[in-house]
Amino acid sequence: MDSNQISRKQTIVMAVLFAGSMLLVVLQFIAVTYNSIETIPYSQFEQLLAQEKIAEVSVGQDTIQGKLKEPLPSGKSAFVTSRVDMALAEKLAAKGVSVTGVPSGGALQSLLSWILPVVVFVGIWYWAGRSMGGQGLGGLMAIGKSRAKVYVEKDIKVTFADVAGVDEAKFELQEVVSFLRDPASYGRLGAHVPKGILLVGPPGTGKTLLARAVAGEAGVAFFSISGSEFVEMFVGVGAARVRDLFEQARKAAPCIIFVDELDALGRSRGPLSISSHDEKEQTLNQLLSELDGFDPSAGVILLAATNRPEILDPALLRAGRFDRQVLVDRPDKIGRTAILKVHVRKIRMGEEVDLDKVAGLTTGFTGADIANLVNEAAIAATRRGGDKVSFADFMTAIERIVAGVEKKSRVLGKDERRRVAYHEMGHALVAASLPGVDPVQKVSIIPRGIGALGYTIQRPTEDRFLLTTDELKNRIAVLMGGRASERLIFDGAVSTGAADDLQRATEVAIEMVTKYGMDEVVGQRTYAPKPQAFLAAQDAVVTAAEATGREIDLAVRNLIEEGDRRARDILARRRADLDAGVELLIANETVTAEQFSPLLARNAERNQPVAA
Repeated sequence: MDSNQISRKQTIVMAVLFAGSMLLVVLQFIAVTYNSIETIPYSQFEQLLAQEKIAEVSVGQDTIQGKLKEPLPSGKSAFVTSRVDMALAEKLAAKGVSVTGVPSGGALQSLLSWILPVVVFVGIWYWAGRSMGGQGLGGLMAIGKSRAKVYVEKDIKVTFADVAGVDEAKFELQEVVSFLRDPASYGRLGAHVPKGILLVGPPGTGKTLLARAVAGEAGVAFFSISGSEFVEMFVGVGAARVRDLFEQARKAAPCIIFVDELDALGRSRGPLSISSHDEKEQTLNQLLSELDGFDPSAGVILLAATNRPEILDPALLRAGRFDRQVLVDRPDKIGRTAILKVHVRKIRMGEEVDLDKVAGLTTGFTGADIANLVNEAAIAATRRGGDKVSFADFMTAIERIVAGVEKKSRVLGKDERRRVAYHEMGHALVAASLPGVDPVQKVSIIPRGIGALGYTIQRPTEDRFLLTTDELKNRIAVLMGGRASERLIFDGAVSTGAADDLQRATEVAIEMVTKYGMDEVVGQRTYAPKPQAFLAAQDAVVTAAEATGREIDLAVRNLIEEGDRRARDILARRRADLDAGVELLIANETVTAEQFSPLLARNAERNQPVAA
């Protein structure tokens, strides 16, 4: 029987006992009152008073109670009557009218006046207890209980065979599995497993999956809780939950405690904190205390995951607490192929699908992105009524993820359609004419996403970890190819379609100047702030003197203008190829790499790379 069931039974017993005791008090009070006191009319009270049969009275605001010298015919010697107006009573008595007062409340109403508020208060208490995650009255008593979800061996089906693309991280965690399986043999030389292991990596790389795989491989209990669940409105509740979580884990050892999104709990405590006793700080202090106090040889392993290690408190990362940090990074091409093989086991895939080629087209994808890709491909095959998932379905899924959903209902006018075709073909031809640029996979004038009226998809064929100055300049030239084509064809008239191209080209140029030191005038110095790890880089904010800032602005402008000039030179020399490509694009709406290749082979001289 778990703690929730015990709390529920305790709540029911308490409620029944309270209701029974209140009912017993009410019945006893009514019975005593009914058996010993008789209610009489006020006229009879005056008669008894005139006959001198009343021994004593107690005069209240609404009633008169007293005792008689001799019992009434009913045998009762105590009476009660309601007070009335004396002047009115005398007039009525003179006419022979019997006068009876009407009490304003009575004993029952007086009793309810103090019982009802108690019942309302208990009801509010019960509702508050349930809303805080407890069971009725027991919920308030269990406010500090941990909400960790415990998984036992029969629920953990994930093993290392289900995790691919992160071989280095699996190797690091294999030691934890070995320790949990046989602690004595693992520590024969005096070594002990790290107290805490922090899984660090971008979102979607499989940190939670790895933690579950460790529990599945070792066959131990798995306590999983998010860092945000420790932080509550009441100060001290989070610290109580940390204590309760580790207490449960010690009782269930050997086991694994997994804290996801540790940054929600372990954010660095800066010197400008408004309060030193707030809920988050108390919770963090309790976690630090638990990490110092528990013995890893007892079989309790703490795993945590975060994608923002730069904001964690230094006290949390020091040796003796989280001793080891395991990087779970985006997979390379071999890793993406392995991840694809894991996920395609769940679908019916065609034999012609080359997973290596699909992996080459998904550079930068995480494990979660690849899982979504496989699912989208299966949905695309189902939508078209296919029996198996083909390579074309994977391409459709990649386009949907990268470029967005097709807007078939958005119909462009003839002039806009022609302008968009020249814009996109300008990107494609410049990319095909420069070395070190990702090859063009598809060019289309079908609107996609939120505002894209056309798109040119370039996907790298291999993973790149370094880029040279010339390669970055070539990327700027490709980005400026769309506007350069418009200026060439439409006599210098440009449109708003290059807004995204200009933004991306500016970002590349700013990074070249302020981050990589690739401009000779500005010099080899960085002026950009340190980007946040694993997340999108911050905007390049110049932290330099006014004169240096002007030099940076001029260097960025020169890089973009140089890229635009090179793009216009390429398109001017390949005007015939540009016109032929636009005609093909307008006719088919989409040009694939196979259809685009003949344009590149028309003239060997035109295809010569253009130097930066």
